Amino acid sequence: MRAVEFQAYGGPEVLQLVQSAVPKPGPGQVTIDAAWAGVNFADVKARAEGYRVTSLPYRPGLEVSGRIRAVGEGVEGLQVGQEVAALVDGGGYAEVVLAEAAAAFALPDGLDLRTAATVPTVLPTAHALIHEVGRLRSGESVLVHGAAGGIGTAAGQLARAAGAGAVYGVVSTDAKAGYALDHGYDEVFRADTFAEDVRRATGGRGVDLVLDPVGGDTLRRGLDALAVFGRLVSFGNAGGGEPWRVGQPELYAQGRSIGGFSVLALARTAPDAVRALTERALRAVAEGVVSLPVTAEFPLSEAAGAHRLMGGRTSTGKLLLRVTG
Repeated sequence: MRAVEFQAYGGPEVLQLVQSAVPKPGPGQVTIDAAWAGVNFADVKARAEGYRVTSLPYRPGLEVSGRIRAVGEGVEGLQVGQEVAALVDGGGYAEVVLAEAAAAFALPDGLDLRTAATVPTVLPTAHALIHEVGRLRSGESVLVHGAAGGIGTAAGQLARAAGAGAVYGVVSTDAKAGYALDHGYDEVFRADTFAEDVRRATGGRGVDLVLDPVGGDTLRRGLDALAVFGRLVSFGNAGGGEPWRVGQPELYAQGRSIGGFSVLALARTAPDAVRALTERALRAVAEGVVSLPVTAEFPLSEAAGAHRLMGGRTSTGKLLLRVTG
């Protein structure tokens, strides 16, 4: 089978199309004939700096959709030929993908394989940020960094569906601003002035919820954008800064709180919780509550092109690799 791997860290050019043996499922596992694979910023970080890479060569890819090829011992509820989406901890850039059965999800009626490939990392994350961790209530306001990205696109829609009083975004370019405004955001701000812009937009009150994948100084300034009793949820460190530390002085005075979320980390420690999250996310997509536009797709052999687009920080929505066809 064909797969995409890298044997050294570097630019998109280190991604290589290789021939590899077809994996076989062990107990509690399935193999999937992949139709589509999602491209995520975590894949770019893995290739560039070894993020979450345990050894080389390494095969990126955290999410796929396709049909069950084979099932391992003890697997129940999944059958050969069944259409699924799956969350995998690497290995998704391949024609046949090995997945834990607990992280493979049968598609609800009306959800096609191409759309399903956008779900496994982005939609459960966005759902958790708005609901389970962020606990957004009707009438509250939310500020989302990376508003034009995959998670940002979904989070804005989910916030609106949850009855948010105002949905604000942070973007880096005019093109991304236009995209975010077309996908549910009321106003969008730039990274260097967002805290001041939030205060202006809210009459000095601040927002009830901030969703931050950047970390570092952006996270610290996000605290300044919170209202009394506001919550900030960290879900990444895309800025590459030092790990953030927040203590009593920043939180006690106005009753603020900080939470965190990683769908991959949760999948390792609480797979049942991720399963419930993903099933809710799949239903939300199938019912039209939220949609994640695929703004670019590449054949598997051109994975480097997808990485160049995402690494250039100009992409919006969701990027996919077309594995078959």
